Amino acid sequence: MKVAVSSSGTNLDSQIDPRFGRCAHFVIVNTDDMSFEAFDNEGMALGGGAGIQSSQFVASKGAGAIITGNIGPNAVQTLSATGVEIFMGQTGSVGEAVERYRRGEIKPEGSPNVTDHYGMGGGTSGKGRGMGKGMGASGLIPPNSSKTVSLSGREELKQLKDYANDLLSQMKALQARIRDLEKK
Repeated sequence: MKVAVSSSGTNLDSQIDPRFGRCAHFVIVNTDDMSFEAFDNEGMALGGGAGIQSSQFVASKGAGAIITGNIGPNAVQTLSATGVEIFMGQTGSVGEAVERYRRGEIKPEGSPNVTDHYGMGGGTSGKGRGMGKGMGASGLIPPNSSKTVSLSGREELKQLKDYANDLLSQMKALQARIRDLEKK
């Protein structure tokens, strides 16, 4: 079976990107032999509809499940309509998460764990907190969620550093694209 994982990088050692619709990459793993393909998430910089586009992409690649940190209502609705199971609240590396999936240690969820526009820094209601305004205690996973995995201080620090490096890379790419468009 193919499982998609929202990822900050392009291999099994990459950290799970806590955002689904605006993750940097998707790593699609064949759970039979752990072979994988990595894809850039073209919906990452969309002004709106990133969750829907990412859901359609994952389904188009034949994934039967998605493993991610956080996922909003539009993505959940789209994935559910295509029959893709959703495993949220996950942290750690892509490979570790897929192994937890293979062992049956994580369970699918049918409802979102963040509000609309979470990955854009919005949606700061009680269900979830964005990465910008209203950042929660860990900043990556909504506080007080039964769907989260506890992180030690060391694990959280590593995840925050990985996430900050990913954001810097995304900013550089966005700035380069802006410069390209300004030249036209």
